[in-house]
Amino acid sequence: MSSEPATLAPAQVPALLAYSAGDVRVENIPVPNAADDQAVVRVAYGGICGSDLHYWKHGAAGQSILREPMVLGHEIVGVVQTAAADGSGPPAGTPVAVHPARYGHSPERFPNERPNISAGVSYLGSAARLPHTAGGFAERIVLPARMLRELPAQLSLRTAALLEPASVAWHAVSRAGDIAGKRVLVVGAGPIGALIVATAVARRAAEVIAVDLHELPLRIAREVGAARTIIATDAAAVQAVDADVVIESSGSHRGLASAIAGATRGGRVVMVGLLPDGDQPVPIATAITRELDLVGSFRFHDEMGEVIAALAAGTLSIDPIVTHEFPLDAALTALETAADASSSGKVLLRF
Repeated sequence: MSSEPATLAPAQVPALLAYSAGDVRVENIPVPNAADDQAVVRVAYGGICGSDLHYWKHGAAGQSILREPMVLGHEIVGVVQTAAADGSGPPAGTPVAVHPARYGHSPERFPNERPNISAGVSYLGSAARLPHTAGGFAERIVLPARMLRELPAQLSLRTAALLEPASVAWHAVSRAGDIAGKRVLVVGAGPIGALIVATAVARRAAEVIAVDLHELPLRIAREVGAARTIIATDAAAVQAVDADVVIESSGSHRGLASAIAGATRGGRVVMVGLLPDGDQPVPIATAITRELDLVGSFRFHDEMGEVIAALAAGTLSIDPIVTHEFPLDAALTALETAADASSSGKVLLRF
C-alpha cells in the first residue's frame, strides 16, 4: 500500500457554460482553491445581460469571440461562504454584490480617475482575453475580496441582483452632468433603459420620457417613474420632446438617430447602448448644427456604492424591472425569455 497521502478531488458545483453559438450547457465545474486574498461566495442570483445572450446566440459579444468553454455571467449577488484568509474582505455570512471588473496594467493612456475605459480591464464572463475570464453563473465562485461589496441587511438579494446594471445606469446619468430640473429622454426602455429612467427620477430630473418599440418595457418605465412614454415608431412625437438630456440605450443606429432628433438645441446625448462595430448611418449633421454634445458611457467605476446607498434609502425604485426568475437547470428557457424584449424585462437565474 502506498504511504503517500490521498489527493482530494476539488469540489464540483453546477455552472452555466457557453461553448459556441447556440451551445450552452449546465455542467459541474471544479471550485478552485482560494488564495489568501480571495473569498468563496455562494451565489444567490445572476442577472442575464445582453452580452450573455450574444455569447449564446452568436458565440461572440462584439469582438470578444468564444475560443474555449466559458462560464457566463457578471451580474452576481450572494453570501460569503468563506472569508478571505488575509482578513481583507467581509466575513462569512455577509450578503454581497460583485463588482465584475479587474483593473490591470495598460500601455494605452486613459484618465486615472476613469479606469473603466482602460484597455487593461478584464470583466467576469468575458471572452476578450485568452484564457477567457470565467463568469459567476455557478453555485459557488472564488473571487478577490476587493471585488465584493457588502449589502445592507434591509436590501433583498433579489433586488440587489440588479446592482451591476443599475451601476451602469448610474454612470450613464452621471455622464449627462447635473440633470436636476431637466427634461430627460431615454431611448430604449429595456432593463438598462428602465434603470436609467429610475436613476434619472432619483436624481431629480423634472420630467423623464421613455421611448421603446414594445409596450411591456414602456409599462415598466412608467412603473419606475417615467412621466410619459412614446412608441419608437412615432418619429414626430420623439422629435417634439425637445429634451435637455437624451440617453440612448437601445444600441441601434435608429435609436441614436431618434436620440439626436429628440434633443434640444445645445443639448447632450449620452450613448450607453453599444452599437455594432463598424460604420453606422447616423444623422451627424443634425448633431453639428444643433451643437449637441455626444458623450459615450461605458460600464462604470465606483458607482456601485452610491447605488447601494440609494436602494437602501428607498430613493431608487427598481423592483418592477425584474419580470422573470428561473432555476439554473432551466437556463436555456431563461435565455430564450430574456432574448424576447417584448415579453420580458430583467431575467434572473436563481442558484
